[in-house]
Amino acid sequence: MRSRMVRTLSLVVCAIYVSGCGGGGGKDAPAAATSIAREPAIFNAAGSGEFKEAVALKTISTSEITAAMDKDGAKAFRANPRYAVRAYRMNYLTVDEQGKQILASSLVAVPLKANGAVSPLLSFQHGTLTRSSEAPSNLPSLGNPEVVLASLGYIVISADYVGYGVSKGVSHPYLLSAPSASAVLDMLTAAKYWLQTQNVADNKQLFLAGYSEGGFVTMAAHRALQAGNSPYRNQLVSVAPGAGPYNVALALDEELKIVAQVYPVLGAAFNPGFLRFLGDVDRRNVRDELLRQVLGSDSDVTFVPTVIDNYLADNRSAIDSQSSVHDWLPNVPVNLFHGRDDRTVSYLSATNTLQAMRARGAGTRVSLTDCVAQPAGHPECVLPYWRFLLDTFGKVARDL
Repeated sequence: MRSRMVRTLSLVVCAIYVSGCGGGGGKDAPAAATSIAREPAIFNAAGSGEFKEAVALKTISTSEITAAMDKDGAKAFRANPRYAVRAYRMNYLTVDEQGKQILASSLVAVPLKANGAVSPLLSFQHGTLTRSSEAPSNLPSLGNPEVVLASLGYIVISADYVGYGVSKGVSHPYLLSAPSASAVLDMLTAAKYWLQTQNVADNKQLFLAGYSEGGFVTMAAHRALQAGNSPYRNQLVSVAPGAGPYNVALALDEELKIVAQVYPVLGAAFNPGFLRFLGDVDRRNVRDELLRQVLGSDSDVTFVPTVIDNYLADNRSAIDSQSSVHDWLPNVPVNLFHGRDDRTVSYLSATNTLQAMRARGAGTRVSLTDCVAQPAGHPECVLPYWRFLLDTFGKVARDL
């Protein structure tokens, strides 16, 4: 009974998983598209965003992708592959939660098109993982969304995040907006450089997408890209965050309400308003037990506990400044997607974000589409989100 209670409490912090340097070009070059016209040279960054190495993982045929989807059955990210895909692991520099530079990794999936063809660029952010082996650059499945999207004609890049892939063993900065955004934007900078050295041309369209924690990271990356001076910010066309805890404090509050409904005494005991009066040692013990239940006994990933510590200490200002990504004005379409029955990340996270952005003047630039699954819960809405993503981006993407 106790383990069931603690597992229920893990809802408070869990967003379920859905789901060469310098002028060199890495160890293997893709036999892919070349640029139609010569473009201004993009130089390798020094420090964050610096490309370090790219290693070919596998060339995947359309029949292999179809077979992987068939194997996944009802859980498959279904589509009709048009192109074979060449997958790479790319290493680059980014920063950890303390702002220190660290080597990170990502997947780069290139559709094998005819010479002279170009492709839109899509950055796909994965949900919460408890095993490093599931990170995108480990290519855990040939039917994963990154591979399927590339087979449809997108150049797809997907960050492992700090704590996964080549940075395994380092704590993952869970729901911390700055390092989450950096992992994506630095990956974009490195990938743009490396793809240029390999004569793989994009068409100057950039898309961002992700579900659950991936939705949060997508929103953090969008905000940071818009606020920065990256030459790629003007290439952003559309963003599709799904079921993310954008207003982190609100999302955690709603999960605590679920705990209180099931276990009223424990719900009161774990209320931040009460826990803040406990000593640091007691709160740390609560936090560590929650993390153990979230990650499980076989996890090889550790989480930076900052957001949980802030919540248990009832430090709302710290959560707002370090984590939440809901209250700002985007300048390109933000296509929110969420299920009303979501008990992992509350639907209120999406409606609150919609209201906050429209209050700043976003108007219809920000929209919210409801998941129509029955029930419209967190895992049940993964595949509806997939179909929503394909349809939303497919309407505006060129050169697929």
